[in-house]
Amino acid sequence: MTVSMNATLHTRLADVTARIAARSKPTRRAYLERMHAARAQGPSRAQLACTNLAHGFAAADAGDKQQLKSGRWPNIAIVSAYNDMLSAHRPLERYPQLIKLAAREAGAVAQFAGGVPAMCDGVTQGQPGMELSLFSRDVIAMSTAIALSHNMFDATLCLGVCDKIVPGLFIGALSFGHLPTLFVPGGPMTSGLPNKEKAKIRQLYAEGKVGRDALLESEAQSYHSEGTCTFYGTANSNQMLMEVMGLHLPGSAFIPPNTPLRDALTSAAAKRVAQMTALGNEYLPMAEIIDERAIVNAIVGLLATGGSTNHTLHLVAMAKAAGILINWDDFSELSEIVPLLARVYPNGSADVNHFHAAGGMGFLIRELLQAGLLHADVNTVMGKGLHHYAQEPFLSDNGLIWRNAPDSTGDNSVLRPASNPFSSDGGLKLLQGNLGRAVIKTSAVQPEHRVVTAPALVFDDQLDVVRAFKEGRLARDFVAVVRYQGPRANGMPELHQLTPALTSLQSNGFHVALVTDGRMSGASGTVPAAIHVTPECLNNGPLRLVRDGDLIHLDSNRGILEARVPHEEWNARQATTPDMSHNVCGMGRELFSSFRGVASDAEAGASSFSI
Repeated sequence: MTVSMNATLHTRLADVTARIAARSKPTRRAYLERMHAARAQGPSRAQLACTNLAHGFAAADAGDKQQLKSGRWPNIAIVSAYNDMLSAHRPLERYPQLIKLAAREAGAVAQFAGGVPAMCDGVTQGQPGMELSLFSRDVIAMSTAIALSHNMFDATLCLGVCDKIVPGLFIGALSFGHLPTLFVPGGPMTSGLPNKEKAKIRQLYAEGKVGRDALLESEAQSYHSEGTCTFYGTANSNQMLMEVMGLHLPGSAFIPPNTPLRDALTSAAAKRVAQMTALGNEYLPMAEIIDERAIVNAIVGLLATGGSTNHTLHLVAMAKAAGILINWDDFSELSEIVPLLARVYPNGSADVNHFHAAGGMGFLIRELLQAGLLHADVNTVMGKGLHHYAQEPFLSDNGLIWRNAPDSTGDNSVLRPASNPFSSDGGLKLLQGNLGRAVIKTSAVQPEHRVVTAPALVFDDQLDVVRAFKEGRLARDFVAVVRYQGPRANGMPELHQLTPALTSLQSNGFHVALVTDGRMSGASGTVPAAIHVTPECLNNGPLRLVRDGDLIHLDSNRGILEARVPHEEWNARQATTPDMSHNVCGMGRELFSSFRGVASDAEAGASSFSI
C-alpha cells in the first residue's frame, strides 16, 4: 500500500505545531545560526594542525590512516553505550567491527570516538544508585560532546538503547547538529515469562503470599538474555521515538539482536550515514531533521503507543537542545486527538515482540500518516518524507530491502488501525490545581478509577509506603502523597516499589491514588498516579503543604489536582522540610550535588543544562 504525502493534516495538530514554532522562534534561530557557523568551517579535519591530525589517526589501520591523511573519505564517529552487564547494551559489542567493515565498503572510515555510561533502572530500582539515574542523561550528553570534540568527524552513529541513554546521546549529538547523525538500535530480547504472570507474582510477593525465591525465578524468566527488556517502558519508547523522528533506518527498532537482519541493518546504517556527509551529494545534518514537526511527530508516536511518561521530561530536554520549546499543554492537547493504537505491557499483556509481529512501527506510522496525525513532509535519514517509515526491512537473495508494512494488523488485541482504536485519545493528561501541574497516564487505568477523592497519607520516602502496606496500615481509601522526590531533592528516582502495593489495594476494592513530584515512568499502570508535580517540593511547590487527612481530589477526566482545604487555612500553612541528609552521600551521590542544585523543574525537562 502506497502512503500519500498529501494526507490532510489534522487542524489541531497543525495549530499545536504552529504554536510551538512561534514560541521557539528566537531559540530555534539561535541554534540554527550556531549550526550554520559550524558547517561553514568545512570538513572537521581541515581545521586541525598536522600534530592534531597525527594524534587522531595514530592508532588507525594503515588503510584508514592513509584515507584520513588524504581527507577524501568521510570519517564516521561511533559513540556507544556498550557494556556487557546490561542485556540491552551487550549486543553493541559486535557493532563497531560491522560498522568499520561496512564503512570501508562505502568509501569511509569509522572510528570508535567514545563510550558513554549506561546505567539500568531495573538494577538500581529502589536502591540509592537510582538517585543518579535521571542525571546520567546529562552526563551521557556531555560524554557524547567529549567524544565528538576532537573535530575529527564528518558524521555520527549513536549506539544506545535504554532509558537515559538515547535522550542523552540525542542531546549531545544536537550540540554537533551540523553533522549527519543516525541512531543504531540493539533490539529486544526474545519473549520470556508472560507479563500477566510476572505482574501476578510481583503482587503476590508484595502481599507476602510467595517468597523471594519465587519472585527471583519469575524475574529471571522475564529478563533472560541479550536485548532490551520486552515491556513497553522508556527503553522501547526511545526506539519508537527514533523511528518516528526519522533517525533510524526504517523498521529497525524491534529487530532482535544477533540475527542476520539485525547485522544487515547495522551495516546499512554505516553505509547510509557515509552518504549523508558534507563530502558527498546528500548532505543532511541532524539539525535539519530535528525541527518542530519532528518533535510533534515524536509526541504523537508516544501518545499513540501509550509510551513512557518519562518522555514528558526527556522530550522537553531533547527539543530544547535543538532550540525548540515544548510543554505539557502541548502533550495534553495532542492527547485529545491522537488515538491509542497499541496495547503493550503495562497498557496490555503483550510485549514489543508481539507488537512488532502484529505490524509494528511500519503499520503504526502508516495509520497515523493516513489519519493526518503525523507531519509527512519531514526530513529523515532516508531523505525527504516520513513515508519511508511505513515500510519494514527484510533480507532477500539480493540483500537488505524494504517492503510496505502489512495492510492489516496481525493481532487487533495488540495493534489496531486508526479507524478502530483502543481509545479515541492518547491517555496522557495534564492535571492542574492548587497542588501545581502534573501529568497522568490513563491508558491502563480503568474508567472507574480515573477520579479519586480520598484523604491524604503523606510520606517522604517510597519505602515508608511499602512498610505501611506490609504492616496493614493502608487497608483503606487514601491518596498516597509522596513528597520531596523531585530532581533537586534527590535526583527524582522512579518509585516502582509502590506499584505492587497500590495495585493490590486497588484490586481489593479500595479507592487509592498516588500524587508525587517523583517519577513512575513506563511502569505506571492501573493505579491513577499524578506524577512529576511541578514545582517540586524543594522548589517551594505547594505539595509540601499537604498534611495527613487533607481531602485530595484527582480527576483525570477534567484535569484537576487539588487539596480541598479552606483557602485561608491553606495560605496560612508553613512547610517543614524533612531530613534529606541520607540522599546527599554514598553510591556516588556526593558527586552530583551540583546537578541537584541547578536542576530545572520537571516540565522544563529536569535538566542541569542552561540550553
